[in-house]
Amino acid sequence: MSVKPVATQLPTTDDRRELTGWYFYDWANSAFSTTVVTVFLGPYLTSVTRSAADANGFVYPLGIQVAAGSFFPYMVSLSVLLQVVLLPILGAIADYSHLKKAMLGAFAYIGAFATMGMYFLQGDNYLLGGLLFLVANLAFGASIVFYNAFLPEISSPDRRDAASSRGWAFGYLGGGMLLLLNLLLFNNAEAFGLDQGIAVRISLCSAGLWWAIFTLIPMVTLRNRGRARRLTTGEHYLTVGFKQLAHTFGQMRRYPQTLLFLAAYLLYNDGIQAIIALASVFGAEELGLPQGVLIPAILMVQFVAFFGALGFGWMAQRIGAKRTIQISLLIWTAVVIYGYFMPREEPTQFFLLAGVIALVLGGSQALSRSLFSLMIPTGQEAEYFSIYEISERGTSWLAPLFFGLALQFTGSYRIALVSLMIFFIAGLGFLFFVNIRRAVEEAGNVAPSHV
Repeated sequence: MSVKPVATQLPTTDDRRELTGWYFYDWANSAFSTTVVTVFLGPYLTSVTRSAADANGFVYPLGIQVAAGSFFPYMVSLSVLLQVVLLPILGAIADYSHLKKAMLGAFAYIGAFATMGMYFLQGDNYLLGGLLFLVANLAFGASIVFYNAFLPEISSPDRRDAASSRGWAFGYLGGGMLLLLNLLLFNNAEAFGLDQGIAVRISLCSAGLWWAIFTLIPMVTLRNRGRARRLTTGEHYLTVGFKQLAHTFGQMRRYPQTLLFLAAYLLYNDGIQAIIALASVFGAEELGLPQGVLIPAILMVQFVAFFGALGFGWMAQRIGAKRTIQISLLIWTAVVIYGYFMPREEPTQFFLLAGVIALVLGGSQALSRSLFSLMIPTGQEAEYFSIYEISERGTSWLAPLFFGLALQFTGSYRIALVSLMIFFIAGLGFLFFVNIRRAVEEAGNVAPSHV
């Protein structure tokens, strides 16, 4: 009895329908990043926490004394810590079981329903808000691991950069569209007969609904590669996950170029994340710009980044992803230098700077993802992308700490901002020594025509 090779049973790559469905998961989940994390939840949950605080401004979750203003940042840190612990195990389970699609859907809907539950966040029920955010952010991070792990399966090496860039572009556009609608609702709440608290709760809930509805598209179009693997008697997914993960960490030393790229990515991406997180603080505190300028600038970034991601994807197809990322890092370095010399209370120049950031933002992140996907062994995509994800999150405190120390010792936001260029320069230096073709071949993959 002959058995067909497994390869003939696998879905093909570069299927337009499947790729489009994959893009739409970025469209779906970006609503959580923009509406919930970036704009609405932090200030609103802080106000709810202050309502529950004692006369000294403290709340006591699990008996621990916490300043009301620190509760949300602590929840962010705790959710990231949980991701660092759990994502590699989940990635190993996904690779072992061949259940990436099911795990993507499960965590997407856990996150979406937790986000919808934020509609009930009101009064002094800060613990509900903290718990819902903890669940939603953990589920968000897990779903991104499985989502990213599909990329090397559904796109060929020569089309990988374009596919990754389109995914990021869809995300910026989808997140920006919902944020625009929610800002219109919030700023015109009285015209709709609402107070601003209800408008915020509707906005938070809408992000969960958006996430849930548009996740249906990838659930219908994405296809698993390989049959689901059943556990043998006495095995458990958790123990199998730990064993698989230990095996992966033992193997990683065989891919020195991949590790060198990961080090470069961690450095320059840390600088990128710091600028995203601190740009509004810099604009308000150093440049004296009001919220009426800062919020439209954040919204503009979402839409300009759509074109930036597509443009950098187009460039990578012609000169290679590595060279394109290097160009983006030179632009990031120029951005922080320009920010140092920006005059106060000049919204036009701030919008110009935000526009430049938007152009390079999606491109540098999307191409980093596609480049990394070429350097990882087949069959271990979720494991390696979980390491990619937690490595980013596990070091995301470095650049903000560097910024904070520079501000503390110099008293200057401008010096603190320009000091971030060290992360771009160091990342550029590490990236210079990465041999992309060798990294791809070490992982047993086929290199694209332009690397």
